[in-house]
Amino acid sequence: MANVVLLAIALILGLYLKKSGKLPTNAPATLNGYIIYVALPAAVIKYLHDITINYDLILTALMAWIIFGAGWIFFIAVGKLFNLSRSARGALVLVGGLGNTSFVGLPMIEAWYGKELLGVGIIADQLGSFMLLSTFGVFAANYYSSGSISARAMLKKVLLFPPFQALCLALILKPVPFHPIAMTVMQKLADTIAPVALVSVGYQLHFGSVLSLLKPLTAGLLHKLILAPLLIVALYIWLLGKGGDVIAVTVFEAAMPPMITAGIVAVEHDLEPQLVALMIGIGIPLSFITLAGWHEVLAMIVR
Repeated sequence: MANVVLLAIALILGLYLKKSGKLPTNAPATLNGYIIYVALPAAVIKYLHDITINYDLILTALMAWIIFGAGWIFFIAVGKLFNLSRSARGALVLVGGLGNTSFVGLPMIEAWYGKELLGVGIIADQLGSFMLLSTFGVFAANYYSSGSISARAMLKKVLLFPPFQALCLALILKPVPFHPIAMTVMQKLADTIAPVALVSVGYQLHFGSVLSLLKPLTAGLLHKLILAPLLIVALYIWLLGKGGDVIAVTVFEAAMPPMITAGIVAVEHDLEPQLVALMIGIGIPLSFITLAGWHEVLAMIVR
């Protein structure tokens, strides 16, 4: 409970700091840069060093790809049903199909399941959400905005992303024992992800006119917070009969709110910026409630 309270306080602090003007307007970029270049790579190396890659973790990595594909089909239907513009459909595909498995996901895993399962979240994020955003996510953004990007540019984006480089390094160094001091330093750096990330998230939250975009907003959040994790429950737990902590955390990651980075990509391609802001601004605070619900549900159905 203390970890959940910490996350709530960090989110509120971010909102307060934005409103008070005590930090420069580019503060989130600085905070996010620290997480991406320092804290997250440290966590990747620390938690992947001792993790054993097995079938369940392969399912963890596939989770985001399944949700994104199913979401794309779902939002095509939603777009036709509500006669949405092409840009609105693209916005939903990106922010409704990609979860915040890092900035929100990792702190939430730590709060509800403990630090020892952060490695599962890192697999879900790096081999799932981030790789998806850098490939099919970028493709979707360009498709709905009629732009273009080369396969070489997408590959370069993936290979130069610091947490992905840390993931490769962690896998290479798995046979190498780490000195206790090195493990402690990486642990201390990794511990800063949760509060710093939620302050950054709080600082970036935006709320606009809800009524004019109520239908696509509802559809997007319904898919991301309820239908997407329900799909993974159906496939992994009911169909495959899987269980255990890894699968529980995998479903928990599937229930994460819209990804901020996906929202940035959508806005950069002029894909309904107001809808993107609402999806993120409402989705993240709302997920504090839905994730608590999913934690209770998973405690009952995962054995």
